Amino acid sequence: MTHPGPADAAGDGGTRVLGVDTSLRSTGVGVVEARGSRLRVIEFAVLRMPAKATLSECLLSLHQRVGEIIDRSAPVAVAIEGIFFCRNMKTALTLGEARGAVIATCASRRLPVYEYAPRRIKQAVVGFGGAEKDQVGRMVSAILGLSEAPPEDAADALAAALCHLNSASRHALLAPEPI
Repeated sequence: MTHPGPADAAGDGGTRVLGVDTSLRSTGVGVVEARGSRLRVIEFAVLRMPAKATLSECLLSLHQRVGEIIDRSAPVAVAIEGIFFCRNMKTALTLGEARGAVIATCASRRLPVYEYAPRRIKQAVVGFGGAEKDQVGRMVSAILGLSEAPPEDAADALAAALCHLNSASRHALLAPEPI
């Protein structure tokens, strides 16, 4: 389910960034718009995949659903959470495949994708790289004026978008090099 922000999604000159917290079964997405120093949520969601869906069905669904969000919200860049250390090789491979589907979707729409380490995202939003998920959710809510914390995966995605907006020059979006 997609949750719209406090204002409509019509383009009005702001800089929009799509944040993505990728996984195969539960991908968080969130679009944040910056106009000067004002920030607002355009939309956020957790893209859930059925437990019985095959890998290829999940990847296709991620591709389609992220593409729909891009088409609807018109971001100028995408901030994606980087891969953290995985002890399980199968989990790491599956996460890489899901990230690949999302990155390819963005590339097909000519959107630059910027990767941020999970600790850097937490540092940008909470002020501490080792922050807990509930702290991230509360700070995302406070920064964006939400009445309650979004679901964890959506909060992480919104945090990635905020990290990019905080890291980038508002004029050229020149944070790190896109991946």
